[in-house]
Amino acid sequence: MRSRRSSAPEQGALDWTPPGLVAGVDEAGRGPLAGPVFAAAVILDELQPIAGLADSKVLSPGKRARLFDEIRAKALCCCIAEASAEEIDRLNILQATMLAMQRAVAGLRLKPVRVLVDGNRIPVLPMPAEAIVKGDAKVQAISAASILAKVARDLFCERMHESYPQYGFLAHKGYPTPEHLAALREHGASPWHRRSFAPVREVCEK
Repeated sequence: MRSRRSSAPEQGALDWTPPGLVAGVDEAGRGPLAGPVFAAAVILDELQPIAGLADSKVLSPGKRARLFDEIRAKALCCCIAEASAEEIDRLNILQATMLAMQRAVAGLRLKPVRVLVDGNRIPVLPMPAEAIVKGDAKVQAISAASILAKVARDLFCERMHESYPQYGFLAHKGYPTPEHLAALREHGASPWHRRSFAPVREVCEK
């Protein structure tokens, strides 16, 4: 795993960025107590601009859903990947997130020459990559990736809710709300819960 901050080239310096396709990458679901962590990689098409791209967290669910469909229709290519709760427990959440990002980039139909990742850490990839803090608000390809990852994870939470409605996954999406913690204490952990996370581990150890 490598880490590098984004920085603009100094005035007068040569830009060594190679020409070619650039992919944006972001994740969703590092903080919840249940379910996989999702990641998406997107290469946008400059000839088919998408209006309204932004950090998924500032968009309404309806807007995210509309952009989710538009991104998949207009992007040159995109891929949504995940790392399971079991992998999170085995590797830890950071390494599982890096794994999901690697899978998303590897799943792209076209190979990018450079990858831009939201945050301050990047996975090991076979091409140059750069971490951009708050990249989901600065780089459109990362914004698109954040939307795909967020919507895909929310859809997965609907599936978890259908199987285990007693936990209320539809409302809290697996995050440690008071309602979720109360359900954990009452019902114990479901197969989707991350047993390495402290609130879940405490319930399983009782």
